[in-house]
Order: sequence, then C-alpha cells, then structure tokens
Amino acid sequence: MSQQQSAAPAPATVTVARRRDWWRDAVIYQVYPRSFADSNGDGMGDLEGVRARLPYLRDLGVDAVWLSPFYASPQADAGYDVADYRAVDPMFGNLLDADALIRDAHGLGLRIIVDLVPNHSSDQHEWFKRALAEGPGSPSRDRYHFRPGKGENGELPPNDWESIFGGPAWTRVEDGEWYLHLFAPEQPDFNWEHPAVGDEFRSILRFWLDMGVDGFRIDVAHGLVKAEGLPDIGDADQLKLLGNDVMPFFDQDGVHEVYRQWRHVLDEYAGERIFVAEAWTPTVERTANYVRPDELHQAFNFQYLSTDWDAKELRAVIDRTLEAMRPVGAPATWVLSNHDVTRHATRFANPPGLGTQIRTAGDRELGLRRARAATLLMLALPGSAYVYQGEELGLPDVVDLPDEVRQDPAYFRGAGQDGFRDGCRVPIPWTREGSSYGFGAGGSWLPQPANWGELSVEAQTGVAGSTLELYRSALRVRREQADLGAGDAVEWLRAPEGVLAFRRGEFVCVANTSGESVTTPAYGRVLLASGELTEADGEAKLPADTTAWWTTA
Repeated sequence: MSQQQSAAPAPATVTVARRRDWWRDAVIYQVYPRSFADSNGDGMGDLEGVRARLPYLRDLGVDAVWLSPFYASPQADAGYDVADYRAVDPMFGNLLDADALIRDAHGLGLRIIVDLVPNHSSDQHEWFKRALAEGPGSPSRDRYHFRPGKGENGELPPNDWESIFGGPAWTRVEDGEWYLHLFAPEQPDFNWEHPAVGDEFRSILRFWLDMGVDGFRIDVAHGLVKAEGLPDIGDADQLKLLGNDVMPFFDQDGVHEVYRQWRHVLDEYAGERIFVAEAWTPTVERTANYVRPDELHQAFNFQYLSTDWDAKELRAVIDRTLEAMRPVGAPATWVLSNHDVTRHATRFANPPGLGTQIRTAGDRELGLRRARAATLLMLALPGSAYVYQGEELGLPDVVDLPDEVRQDPAYFRGAGQDGFRDGCRVPIPWTREGSSYGFGAGGSWLPQPANWGELSVEAQTGVAGSTLELYRSALRVRREQADLGAGDAVEWLRAPEGVLAFRRGEFVCVANTSGESVTTPAYGRVLLASGELTEADGEAKLPADTTAWWTTA
C-alpha cells in the first residue's frame, strides 16, 4: 500500500483562544513585513498588506504571527536601526494600521508578537543626536558607550572589539571621541548601566502592551550588558568565536536582571503575553538561563537550526535541548529558517559543514526533499516551533541576486558576516503571474526569480503533494493529536543507522536522513509523510530523506 501526504481541507474559522500556557506548544509564523505583501504598489511590503493576508495565516494553521521591525527607521539595517520605538515607519503605514492589524489578528484567533531592538538604536534616534550635539562629558553621552581613543592623539579605537558586520566596533566622531556599535555604525549601542535606558524600555513595553500585542521577540537578547571596563578580547578573528566562546559584549550575566524587571512589567497584563529571546550563546545550557521562571518564556534554539541533516547530530542536539530546558521548566523551541540565515531548502541542498549562510544553490530537488522531511521532524518534537514566511512554499534562497540590488549592510563592509541575507528576504509569491507574483502591483524591492510563480500560494493550493499542503496537513494533524505539542521528552526507538525514530504516547515519528531507502516497522496508521512510502506485512519502506508520522491508536 502506498502512502503520501495529501491536500487537507481548509480548517474552519478559529475563535480567539485564551488557553493557559498557549506558548508552550505554539507554532509561530515569522513575517518579514517588507517582503510579505505590498498593499499600495510601492514595491515594499507593509502592515496593510500583512493585515489583508491574515486569513491565509489562519488557514495555514499557525497560532501567532511574529512581525520583524516596522518602527520608524532610516533602514540602514532593514529596520533594526530604530529611530522611534513608538512610531511606525511611513513605508509600512502608521499606528492606526498597526492597531487594525492587531485587532484583526485577534478576531481570527491569531496572536501578534512584535520585534523589540534594545541593544542599539539608530544614529538618528533623538538621544543619539543630542549626545553628538552636546559633546564629550555630557549626560546624554552616558546613555551610549562613548570613549576616548587610544594612541598618542586618540586615533585608535578604545579596544579591539570587532563589529558583527565587519571592521572595528567603534566609530570616531568629529570631537575625537569614539562610540561603540556592535553592528553597523548607524546602530550605536545603548549603555544599559544607565538607569534612563531601562526606564525608557519599560515604558516602550507598556506602550505596545497597551496597544494589545501578545509578546515581544527580543533582538540580540544576549547583548545589552557589556563586561565592566570593556576589556580587549585579544583575538584578531573574533567573528569565529561568536556563539562558540565567552565574549565580553555578549551573554553577560548582568543581562538577566534586565529581563527580570521586564517580566514584572509583562505580568501586569492579562492574556499571557510572552517574551522570546534571540540569544546566541556558546551552549544550550547558557540559553536556558534566559528562560528561567522569572525571566523570558522562550529562546530560539540556534544550535538546532545550525545542525546538519544527520540523524546522529540531530539526536544529540534534541537531547541536549530537552535536558537543558527541563530544569527551568521552559519549552524547547525548534526553528529551521529565519531572516538572517540561508533558507533550509538551500542549506540542505548543499554539502554539510558550510554554515548558515551559503552562496550556492546546490541540488534543488535534494534540498526540497530534505527540507520537507526536516519540517515534519521539527513539528513532531515537544515544544514550540517557528516557521519563516515562504518556507511553507518550499522557497529556496535566491543566491544570484545582482550586487547592485543588495541591501544587507554586512555585504558592503567587506568582512564580518557574509552579507548574503538578502537571498532569504526576497518577496514571496502569491500568484502565478503579475509584476511581482501577487506581492503587489508595483514590482518588488528585490527581484524575484522567473520560476517564482510556480512556487506561489496559488500554484500550490489544493495540489496533493505540494509543500504548502504538506504544511497545512502537518499543522492540522499537530492540533488533532493529543500527544503532539507541549512536552519535555521523547522515547527513542531502535532504528537503522541514519534514521531517527521516537514515540510520544500513541504518536510515532520516523525520519530517514540517509541517502537510501530503509525498512522500519509499520507502527500503525500513517498520519502523514513528507514523501511516498510503502507498507506491507507490518513493515514500511521509507525513502531517502523522508519523514513519516504514525499513530498506534
């Protein structure tokens, strides 16, 4: 008997769910607003575009929507350089649009999580402009990290820290002082030792909570606090240490007091609002510190995202994650793609060991097959899962963008990050045809590939075997199966080399990461499979790079 996933009917309209601990098993969909949907034909996505597409997200079956930054910003780093945390940038709309989006989402049973950028501001923020104007020794400069330089005439940076985007992490101003920016020069770091900074961000939290948002994703949550005295690192290739070693500007213990204070603010509000940390740490055990009961609710699992498609490596990171989260009572999170890394359909199309930013397309068929299997594995694990816009369409990274259209600031700084993040930010296709395949009426801010229409929502809707219908089916089954979702453990089953198999109550997941078909027990009734499998005489033949779900009930 042959089994393959099939198209699922669109789910019925859901009501606003207020179940307790919703975030422990939530599937959260990341929207990158400038690339999701354009309502006014200017080539740039906006909040009204997102609002119009909310029914699609409801029908997909997600629980919440995380919006990347839409605040007022000069856009030096795609909105992660914020000039005003209480205003919407005109390219995305205005506060009335944000209010309407939040209200409509709640009416559809969706929660809204917004990005918050507390490590740094824009150099066009009023605080920073005042600091520049008032000069050395002014109280305004204490809200950032201004320092005199080294060398005979202060011509050298205050320490040897390097920017994540390449080059020194310091820029000199006209009066001779230097200011710290761990990212672009247009993104000066706040000094979190100054009480005004903490006061301001607690006020910002209340502003958006009063607007009705359901939570915050905290950008660079491992940043904020720097080691006392800003000591030298003593290494000329610091970027290789990121996420692998202790750094004096990341993952300092003092950051946890900031989040304990924020948690007090959040808990003043009804409706189980949440914090999600983007925290790159050397170990998953360090990540667990951010989700202790009096701090944040979730932290992204970058160790999992960075793991190759290999059964042994995947099992190790799954075990470490669950073991680290269990003592603090926090849910594990699982993620495969986001706006900062190469889409997993392309990462898995390339040989292992190339990292999370890849410049080559690889084997498209292989990458998509593995990506589909990896998605079913991720959605079967205990905890919460994140989906990045367009992955449900099986979109690859666009690796051949012309240099002249790129906007990633890291690309222009020569060193640092590879600077090829634009490839995962190309506007997504909604229709088979049109100037931007349904993204908007006026083209798109990044060029889309010629084959984008065949990967569109329109082209895949209702088509058995399509990646979109696989996601819809998987999210429906995940809701229906009582043993899926929240939890803190899996029961590993014996499996051939290159295969992961585990049980959760009456649910069984088997993922074949090997390059050839394998024979496993047929564990019961097939719920879903990422590819075609056959069953006979109590056994199942699982093709290469395929995941299957069974129920023993």
